[in-house]
Amino acid sequence: MNGPSTPRLDYNASAPGVYEAMDALDEYVAGSGLESSLVLLVQLHVSQINGCAYCMDMHWKQLKAAGESDVRLYSLSVWREAPHYSDRERAALLWAEGVTLVTSTHVPDALYREVSPHFSERSLADLTLAIVAINGWNRLSMAARLLPGSFRVAT
Repeated sequence: MNGPSTPRLDYNASAPGVYEAMDALDEYVAGSGLESSLVLLVQLHVSQINGCAYCMDMHWKQLKAAGESDVRLYSLSVWREAPHYSDRERAALLWAEGVTLVTSTHVPDALYREVSPHFSERSLADLTLAIVAINGWNRLSMAARLLPGSFRVAT
């Protein structure tokens, strides 16, 4: 059984441009007009899919601080069966899965047709970038072996 691992990459020390580039993506998404609650929900779900414990811890805490309910948080991994999400959120979660699991889904036209009524073309492009960004953060965090539990929500 694998337990917690030791952090191994310090991007701030070795390549601070890595975080600067990723932060620029996040800043774009934050200014895009997408609801922050929707973006955080997608970030948590993508982190679940990718198995990124650090990012799951972070986005769970951010959602709680933003007033998200426990039932919506613990039901997220089974969102299809849970009645707690709006049609727009369901569309975003479905799109997030298709874009995250691109090697198996190839983001088919049927998925686009199902999701696009819930978003303008611009919003869907912005949502796609948000999904790309969290996938990148997940990979950076997992490669660095960042330890979950250390994130604190800014107050």
